[in-house]
Amino acid sequence: MKIKLLMISLVSLLCSWAALAQPHDGISVKVKALKAQINSTEDVLVKVSIHNRSGDTQTILKWYLPDANGQIEDDIFTITRDGVAIDYLGRHYKRPAATGQDYLQLAPNKKVTYTVELSGVYDFSEAGEYQINFNAHSFNLFQNDMRRKPAFTALKSDNTAFVFLTQARKGKPCNPRKEDCGGNGGGDDVSFTGSCSNSEQNAILTALDAAKSMTNDSVSYLNGASGPRYTTWFGEYTSSRWNKVASNFDAIKDALDNKPKTFDCGCNQNYFAYVYPSQPYTVYLCRVFWQTSTTGTDSKAGTIIHEMSHFNVVAGTDDIVYGQSGAQALADSNPADAIKNADSHEYFAENTPSLD
Repeated sequence: MKIKLLMISLVSLLCSWAALAQPHDGISVKVKALKAQINSTEDVLVKVSIHNRSGDTQTILKWYLPDANGQIEDDIFTITRDGVAIDYLGRHYKRPAATGQDYLQLAPNKKVTYTVELSGVYDFSEAGEYQINFNAHSFNLFQNDMRRKPAFTALKSDNTAFVFLTQARKGKPCNPRKEDCGGNGGGDDVSFTGSCSNSEQNAILTALDAAKSMTNDSVSYLNGASGPRYTTWFGEYTSSRWNKVASNFDAIKDALDNKPKTFDCGCNQNYFAYVYPSQPYTVYLCRVFWQTSTTGTDSKAGTIIHEMSHFNVVAGTDDIVYGQSGAQALADSNPADAIKNADSHEYFAENTPSLD
């Protein structure tokens, strides 16, 4: 009970500090929505302009500003939907003490402008009117003379931007501070972590539908007779290998149709995607995923099938070889390994070029 009361007191104190944080008199902040009305597949883009109107150079801690790419690393906006505050879904960091290089030097009468995408880091999942304010506050937001005591200051927008979202979006953002984002729930739920924007979520859902269609086609094929499509990717027919591939696709279909899936957009590496095989059904999507087509060879849909096949509770595949030529060579030389290879399953499902 004492611990609970202490936590309540600390939270109340922090909220009071935030409320008492004084805006900086010499700096003006404006926020503007690039579009006043959007649908559920569009990103929420705002322009933030910070203008030093004072006669002195101002030093602002960059942790509480967007970076050069418009990415934010802290909860620096206050956003409400129809008057109710929405969740911040982004990261919180433990940082070392700030040094001089962590501050932006803003000369007198100079302005910096950022374009920021908000739907990846705040919960814009429901239809309604959103009111958006820039609101950064910290004890060390501005670099002080070391002889002066740090003050709890704020950088707040002088105005409010308004965005009307016309419809609720499919899927749901996942707030790891409030819920389990590991895909352990029930049903065919889709969750998003890692700052997936509205357009990225739409691309994922479109690819997921295509992956389901490809998998259904694969299951249907495997209920028939062997032909070039099978032998090209899995090698010479034997009933045991055929049955293993059929079982794998049944499991992939079940995962796509019935299991709760989480897609994470936080990977910036030059890969398609990755998973942890023992942690179903979370898929981490990387840079190349966004550059490829929804269907076709090495597609978004195929990538989802590839990654689903890796989970131990699905098919437990490995990455023995990559690429179509490697997968075909593996089918010719070692069919026993081909039926364990993730790319072989992906290319069989994508079926481009089309084989019977």
